[in-house]
Amino acid sequence: MTETLVQSVIDALSGSFGKEAIVFIISMIPILELRGALLVAGPILGVPVSTAIPLCVIGNIIPVPFILLLITPIFNWMKGTKIFKPLVDKLEAKAMSKSDKIEKYEFWGLVLFVGIPLPGTGAWTGSLIAALLGIKFKKAFPAVIIGICMATVIMWFVSYVLLGGVNLLG
Repeated sequence: MTETLVQSVIDALSGSFGKEAIVFIISMIPILELRGALLVAGPILGVPVSTAIPLCVIGNIIPVPFILLLITPIFNWMKGTKIFKPLVDKLEAKAMSKSDKIEKYEFWGLVLFVGIPLPGTGAWTGSLIAALLGIKFKKAFPAVIIGICMATVIMWFVSYVLLGGVNLLG
């Protein structure tokens, strides 16, 4: 499913945007985020790593403060409507089903949740869980940033070394 989603995004954007813009936009999309963007940047689009990494990191960071600071009031407002309440309940239940390690270890749990690139993890979900658990911005934001940096290193290796064939030894 993720491969189809990535290809759909690339196809939709390729007529209007350059490679770098596509990578930047993908890095801001929930589910795909930096992980999907680096996979697209290296092996598929051939964007140099020195360009791709800053684009992906910045794109993945942009939504984080908005989620941490605004999602709770937005969800509270949405819960007051008949139309949006079921959607919010579903999103909260799904996010909170993954919250046990974050709740237990807070900062380091959030770092690992965001940083280890597994399905259902990442900056969007980690920020949502942190906001729903009431973790303070001053603690959650740095944890998410460190997690994004950790995911960047892992996904750089996967995208540019394993799949891209970069020779690390010269």
